[in-house]
Amino acid sequence: MKLINNLVNKFSTSEIDNTSKSLKSIYDISINNLKGQRIDLNKFRGKKLLFVNVASKCGFTPQYKDLQKLQETFKDSLVVIGVPCNQFGKQEPGNPSEIEEFCEVNYGVSFLITEKIDVKGVNQHQLYTWLTKKEINGKQSSNVKWNFQKYLISENGEFLDHFYSITKPLSNKITKYLN
Repeated sequence: MKLINNLVNKFSTSEIDNTSKSLKSIYDISINNLKGQRIDLNKFRGKKLLFVNVASKCGFTPQYKDLQKLQETFKDSLVVIGVPCNQFGKQEPGNPSEIEEFCEVNYGVSFLITEKIDVKGVNQHQLYTWLTKKEINGKQSSNVKWNFQKYLISENGEFLDHFYSITKPLSNKITKYLN
């Protein structure tokens, strides 16, 4: 068993090392929108980015409304990006068109929504590898605990902070970085 654990740890470490060599910047990451089109994160240089793993059937789902308000209030300096994930209580079961319709109809969401991805585990998307690994983002490691966890990136692509689900989008914990 010890040999297996050592092999798993070695594989995970080398995987992180390889990822950190290939992902030097948040802007190097490739992710698609809900329609399957590639999002060029480079076009957001000069603005802060707020990544939020979202779900339509979660107790925190009403945060969509405040995320939209945050986007509208700080549109010149911030880009909110919703990242659907079905890993927490299977609370995002919808397909891309269902997710898009839900967000627009129920919360008037017009901010960017990505494809549905894994934010943790063996199939963790490279975006969340960058967001959660100090070895890659240069600032801090974290674990995604639940839906609506937020990650804030500076206008220069540097990791600023992360906020758990209970932190409301309009909280001064977040807005202090935007004012």
